[in-house]
Amino acid sequence: QVQLVESGGGLVQAGGSLRLSCAASGRTYSISAMAWFLQAPGKEREFVAAVSWSGANTYYADSVKGRFSISRDNAENTVYLQMDSLKPEDTAVYYCAARRGRTTTSVYEYDYWGQGTQVTVSS
Repeated sequence: QVQLVESGGGLVQAGGSLRLSCAASGRTYSISAMAWFLQAPGKEREFVAAVSWSGANTYYADSVKGRFSISRDNAENTVYLQMDSLKPEDTAVYYCAARRGRTTTSVYEYDYWGQGTQVTVSS
């Protein structure tokens, strides 16, 4: 099993920045792709960003391109999401996810999930 723990969420004004972290533990050698998803109240969970095992390949939702950046440190078993130029519509619970296979943007293909961290952007 793999455990994922997110941190770094909070309240920020529009235009501000936050950096989310996700620390993996357990059978981390089985992890390949890692990703971030968000879920706003009353809405389905949706893709934000994903990164391949090497970090060479990254993928972003159109809504966050140019504002968010995903990276990972395999030595620390940690993935990060740098969020800049935040908007009120970015407000959601952000979840870290990991899977054993290739990088994908589908919420249904991730094997492990964190408990989520709340991000609130005020206008």
